[in-house]
Amino acid sequence: MEILLSPQAWLGAGFIFLLRVSDMTLDTLRVLVVMRGRKSLAWLLGFFQSGIFVIAISSVLSNLDNPLNMIGYAAGFATGNVVGMMIEERLAIGHIHLRIVSSRLGTAIADRLREEGYAITEIPGRGKDGAVTVLECSVLRKNVQWVRHIVNEVDPSAFITAEDVRPVRRGFWRA
Repeated sequence: MEILLSPQAWLGAGFIFLLRVSDMTLDTLRVLVVMRGRKSLAWLLGFFQSGIFVIAISSVLSNLDNPLNMIGYAAGFATGNVVGMMIEERLAIGHIHLRIVSSRLGTAIADRLREEGYAITEIPGRGKDGAVTVLECSVLRKNVQWVRHIVNEVDPSAFITAEDVRPVRRGFWRA
């Protein structure tokens, strides 16, 4: 019990927590850049992430009599995942493919998005209640909220879905 009151025990656990937050933040970012095909960045993140991991796990294993170390390790793991996701959201790396379905204002949405410089493919379709326009649009992830705003301005009832994509070849990509 007296180990839990020791400042060194708390400092050690805090150090492990910070190492693990750093490790898992880098790991989360690495997985996300791997999914987007960024090989060099994935290598770099993986290199530093694995180095930090070795230091963190060896710190826990060299001092198993301190339960605070294990708590710091687990809390750092959980926190690092969330921190990595928050950073990746802000970086918004990659592209998103938007599918916009409008029952009455598809052409107006397409025209407005084209005015903003986006490439749109219009596809006539049939939905549950009749004719619809399906719009296909691939945008940078950082522009998704702006496109969503434009669509909602023109047709608040439009249905929008999004999928991660990796550009393969040619076409128009607004940079």
